[in-house]
Amino acid sequence: MPDDSRATPRDFLAVERTFLAWIRTGLALMGLGFVLARFGIFLREFSLNQPNLSAQSFGLSLWFGTALIFLGVLVCLLSLVRYRQLLQQLQQAEAPLSSPSALAVTVALVLAVLGVAMAIYLISVRPIAQDNASKPRETSMSPMPEIGILRTASNHSVDETVTRLQGILQSKGVKLFTIVDHSGEAASAGLKMPNTKLLIFGNPKAGTPLMLASPSAALDLPLKILIAEDATGKVWISYNAPAYLQTRHNLPPDLLPNIAVIEALAAKAAE
Repeated sequence: MPDDSRATPRDFLAVERTFLAWIRTGLALMGLGFVLARFGIFLREFSLNQPNLSAQSFGLSLWFGTALIFLGVLVCLLSLVRYRQLLQQLQQAEAPLSSPSALAVTVALVLAVLGVAMAIYLISVRPIAQDNASKPRETSMSPMPEIGILRTASNHSVDETVTRLQGILQSKGVKLFTIVDHSGEAASAGLKMPNTKLLIFGNPKAGTPLMLASPSAALDLPLKILIAEDATGKVWISYNAPAYLQTRHNLPPDLLPNIAVIEALAAKAAE
């Protein structure tokens, strides 16, 4: 009569399949951990390329990813120990599945805790990015130091802003040399362009000393103010930053007020 208590090859193969399944689980955890850790680095790089987003720390993604990698390694090691124990039990004709798998229970609990922690972390980070993205663009002075341009939002249309600036220049005795209607010229060429006008103005008493001190200043003189409408209909007043012009042409500091007046003119026109 055959002994039913002896392990059969099918039992050994079942144990081996279980061991291999745990190995796959460990590898999956390590892969997921690596992706999660790299995801934090990606978010950090993305935030650096988005000036409208405030600087945020995504370091917890690295920690969560590292924890999953270590959990995957631990699963592989513990599955090996469990595999050897099951083989010994089969060889000794013991019941190998008489109790729940401690490894499975432990891994399930750890994954549940990590999952809840990651969910809380993602919920806490996501609104910050949304709030920053939903903030309206700054309507006051908006510096662009990398190209030496300052701009401020106008509370009027392009034509109204031009009219206001013309009146301000006239009241201060500043000569308006010309108004370049870029959008009008584009329309005459059969092209479409948002309303864009460039005002060129100056005062020889203020500009001549600048050009005597640095002849290259004539490249940026007379002063210019660009009044243009963007794609959303917002009107912006843009001009060269006085500090940028001073550095560009190595102008003496005592002559900076001769060009700094442009800031007051732009602010007055934007009101």
